[in-house]
Amino acid sequence: MTTLWDTTGSSVVRALAAARHHTGSVSSGLALTLVAVTDGNLVAEAEQAATAAAAQHPCRLLLVVRHALSAPQARLDAEVSVGGRLGPGEAVMLHMHGRLTLHPESVVLPLLAPDAPVVTWWFGPPPTRIAMDPLGTLADRRITDASRDPEPIEAVRMRAVDYAPGDTDLAWTRVTMWRSLCASAFDSLAGDVRALAVSGEARNPSRALLAGWLQAKLGVQVALEDTPGPGITGVRMAVGDSEVRVTRTDGRTAVLHRTGQPDRVMPLPRRQLSELLTEELRRLDPDEVYAEALATVTGVSGLEERSARRTFVWFDPADPGSVA
Repeated sequence: MTTLWDTTGSSVVRALAAARHHTGSVSSGLALTLVAVTDGNLVAEAEQAATAAAAQHPCRLLLVVRHALSAPQARLDAEVSVGGRLGPGEAVMLHMHGRLTLHPESVVLPLLAPDAPVVTWWFGPPPTRIAMDPLGTLADRRITDASRDPEPIEAVRMRAVDYAPGDTDLAWTRVTMWRSLCASAFDSLAGDVRALAVSGEARNPSRALLAGWLQAKLGVQVALEDTPGPGITGVRMAVGDSEVRVTRTDGRTAVLHRTGQPDRVMPLPRRQLSELLTEELRRLDPDEVYAEALATVTGVSGLEERSARRTFVWFDPADPGSVA
């Protein structure tokens, strides 16, 4: 690993080229560039998840750590490695201080893998408008996490207002296994859907998105039932003369109850952050099913018809009136 203190973007580019030359790394084999954005308080968790995900996908990892905007001087510190602590591939950790945090693209753009898609992941409260973050406008795929917002349900609504094809959210990724269970339950059911309900923590954004998906696919209003959690704790579906209930109260295992059949216990753990990120990196095309669920739960229509291109909107957090 090469460590650079109070450096420049061009010095980081040269250090990465030297590290690649030393190890024989071939950038043409990279499937994507993963730009992980976080702040100094969350860097350890973000690094762990991004490194684990990068190990499953041949990518160049750029970990952008934004420190205090109020720092008296703009400064860049960097760590460059190939096959080191940050995973088996090419990785650069960029610590940005002061006003440099407002212009991260000036450092990130020259480091993007050539001819490869760019995925930007924000670990922390998602940006209100992705177009205000230059690392969002340069990305082909954008991953947020509404559960990290102080107001997660409002954050889901903002994701719909701000949506462009290519956006997704880890609150949606968390319901993948729930969706699979619900879909498989219909293999043994016949008749019209009479009632649907999803239970879980009241402010849980994944519960809201799962309800939106069920309502979009089945055309029946979904009741939301509050429980202490953790997360989503159950789904109830009344179809024809039968009822199916999936309950999970410990965050690890679920019990499938079906009318006239014995109960079935199955694993349904709350997944680690690295698993969620790894899943999202498997697809680089727009997630239309997520857009449909998001539109249904928020009432914001026409999401799939929007342009995938974003135009950067300048915003200075120190000057709220600076929006262009």
